[in-house]
Amino acid sequence: MNPRWYLPKKLILLIDIILTFLSLLLAYLIRFDFIDFYDLFLVKEYDTVITGVPVLLFIRFLSFLIAKTHKGIIRHFSNDDAHKIFFTVTIGTILISILSILKFKFLDGRVMLPKSVIIIEYLATLFLLLSSRLTIKQIFFSQNKKKGEKINILIYGSGKMGMITKTNLEKDDNSYYNIKGFIDDDLKKENLMVNRKKIIHPKNLKHHIEKLKISTVIIAIKYPSLENKQGLVDFCLENQIKVKIVPSVKDWYDGNFSTQQIKDINIGDLLGRKPIEISNQKTKNEIENKTILVTGAAGSIGSEIVRQLAKYEPKKIILLDQAESPLYDLNQDLISMDANLEIIIGDVTRKERMRNIFLTHEPNLVYHAAAYKHVPLMELNPSESVRTNLIGTRIVADLAVEFKIQKFVLISTDKAVNPTNVMGASKRLAEMYCESLNRSYKTKFIITRFGNVLGSNGSVIPLFKKQLKNGGPITVTHPEVTRFFMTIQEACQLVLEASCMGNGGEIYVFDMGKSIKIIDLAHKMIQLAGLEVNKDIKVKFTGLRPGEKMFEEVLNTNEGTSKTHHPKILIGKVSNENFKNIEQTITKIEASIKTQENNNIVKLMKEIIPEFKSKNSEFSELDK
Repeated sequence: MNPRWYLPKKLILLIDIILTFLSLLLAYLIRFDFIDFYDLFLVKEYDTVITGVPVLLFIRFLSFLIAKTHKGIIRHFSNDDAHKIFFTVTIGTILISILSILKFKFLDGRVMLPKSVIIIEYLATLFLLLSSRLTIKQIFFSQNKKKGEKINILIYGSGKMGMITKTNLEKDDNSYYNIKGFIDDDLKKENLMVNRKKIIHPKNLKHHIEKLKISTVIIAIKYPSLENKQGLVDFCLENQIKVKIVPSVKDWYDGNFSTQQIKDINIGDLLGRKPIEISNQKTKNEIENKTILVTGAAGSIGSEIVRQLAKYEPKKIILLDQAESPLYDLNQDLISMDANLEIIIGDVTRKERMRNIFLTHEPNLVYHAAAYKHVPLMELNPSESVRTNLIGTRIVADLAVEFKIQKFVLISTDKAVNPTNVMGASKRLAEMYCESLNRSYKTKFIITRFGNVLGSNGSVIPLFKKQLKNGGPITVTHPEVTRFFMTIQEACQLVLEASCMGNGGEIYVFDMGKSIKIIDLAHKMIQLAGLEVNKDIKVKFTGLRPGEKMFEEVLNTNEGTSKTHHPKILIGKVSNENFKNIEQTITKIEASIKTQENNNIVKLMKEIIPEFKSKNSEFSELDK
């Protein structure tokens, strides 16, 4: 059967009427026990036949036309089509029953059709219309399915998304998948059947995997438990079973879904968490009709902040960055968002440039994301790290005070906590400066602090992907090193939420979940690529780089936290450093930057940040 060939709609309508007539004929046969058919049907029942049969067929014809039951593509016959046929036939039967009763009571005392005939015809018509479509659909798929060896699969999730996945896979003429059943975490569903497929609980998966010869599992749950999902993926990887995942919900219902969108699961799918809920109305009230300056706008965090800000209809967003090409690319990406964007090339350490921006555009809010963040590189270039991260922050923060900006949001890092490197120390001192300004001026200074974000420039995930593509080895600094991770989208959502709830002076610390061993991350990425660790891809330990920690922290030794209304946002205890002392130290550091005295720069930071202890660095000598 040619996959491009369709039954003509008029032919389908004619067939439906013929099936209705056959149902009616069957109803009379059953009504009179298949005996003396001619005598009963054409003599004794002549009145009902001559009036009732044409009326019923006309009602069926009219109802089929109105409901358009004949216009559905039979090969794609679905539950919705079945419901439409059920309601159409039922309403038609109710109408013929009403007409029969009216004829009996008000015309000649005779029914239009016997009650038993109406009931039998109703059931038979439903059966024939539905079964004929299902039969044609089955014949079509059996003839047009790709020939060759089938891939036995299980679908993780027996809910709505699981059902849609099954339907789409069965519709796909090019699919090699043979659906053997569903996996569901609900123990009560164990051994139940859905669409003739068995539901399996993960605890009994081992037996069924071997019995059914499963080679692939497709995850089809909207918001699966991260722990359950990771457990399932770990099991699959241990048993050499491929894991795939369905696209996001927005792709399912906009008409663009196809089985080609089902993709191999990646490490981001495993580390990502359930989307967070934020106060959209409160955020909109804070941002709507405001002019907002985003520094470092072309970076991973800055660009996502811009994308999220654009949703809340600000008056204007000023995109500031010194990286020309990335800023151009971002502008091209955002053209479709219909936001008022001002693209500015500029360096936050150039005070005259920054002053002109504040004077010309008069921003109401500032999101300060501009920073150098690569720990080993900044350890080798301390003056540049401090010049951008600290002096740049001071310049922008001072201008925010001078121009009476409503809120200044500093994007900080967990590396500012008990810093072991120049980058972290420069960010901690920037935090301290903003804290001290908040106590003296009306501008509200808010600090947000979080760890690594998935997919950001320079993070470990893109590095591992590149090393995998090149055939390895994957390089890990130390077998025990751990890091926190969250998605860029989640981090930026929390930044916006924290900036809205902040009254100034707070350090908002984000719940980063559990820390992850980087070696485990490397092993899982190798396995997800269908390769074996240390056989197909080697893992090489390179040793901690200058300034790197074994593990990250979100609070320093002198800080505690208090809760906010949002479960993923905590408020860190704010230090009470003297503004004058901080300002004097920063002025001395700035003088040392001009003369490139790296040792003196680091020494001055250590004096004002006593918890700053260098690791794997030439500056460790200063701690002695």
